[in-house]
Amino acid sequence: MKQLVCISKTPETTTQIKLSGDSSQLDVAGINYILNPYDEWYALVRAIELKEQIGGTVTVVNVGDASNDVVIRKALAIGADDAIRIDQTPDSALSVAKAIAATVSSDGYDIVYCGKESIDYNGSQVGSMLSELLDVPFVPQAVNMTVEGSTATIQRDIEGGTETISVNTPFLISAAKGLAEQRIPNMRGIMMSKKKPLNVVSQDISDSSTTVTKYTLPAGKGSIKMIDADNMDELVRLLQEEAKVL
Repeated sequence: MKQLVCISKTPETTTQIKLSGDSSQLDVAGINYILNPYDEWYALVRAIELKEQIGGTVTVVNVGDASNDVVIRKALAIGADDAIRIDQTPDSALSVAKAIAATVSSDGYDIVYCGKESIDYNGSQVGSMLSELLDVPFVPQAVNMTVEGSTATIQRDIEGGTETISVNTPFLISAAKGLAEQRIPNMRGIMMSKKKPLNVVSQDISDSSTTVTKYTLPAGKGSIKMIDADNMDELVRLLQEEAKVL
């Protein structure tokens, strides 16, 4: 089983987001970056579990510059066999999908994984775009997957429940919580990761169809009002007139 896991670099979950002076881009000064949790905890680990069960290889692919090598090496430490870094600065989800497709379309991967979303933009766009470019079926929001031969049975989240799908390889899934359990790299994995192949390839695929003009931070949280437990009339009034939830 030949598997490919798309990984991205995202700001740490506790990062205090700041914008540039004209609010057209993120102020990256002082930001600590991590491997996107949906890519790491669910997509990558499930691919490694499947390799352990039935054999094969797991390759990770990332679009970005050399600063991304740190998170790529973490993926190798967790258990991926090799990595591809597409040396290109992405300007949109579409440019990422096109760069990956142009690089791997002829490599014959049986299963391609994406996390259900990145925790910075929460766009959930790359998976569907990439499946179209690779001309393979796409199963989003996967929470469980078993594989027998060339057929996978996948459960995915839908509104109010789950849906079970049977699909033949090759296909692409986006991984949601429940597909696997997080793994922590051990010392052996960290040492081995330094010797695993990290292949750098160049692409120059831009996307001019969309342009970010401005980012806006959410409104700050209001102050807390403490209401005496015996003053229910005041609590109801505030919920009706200020919070407007009643």
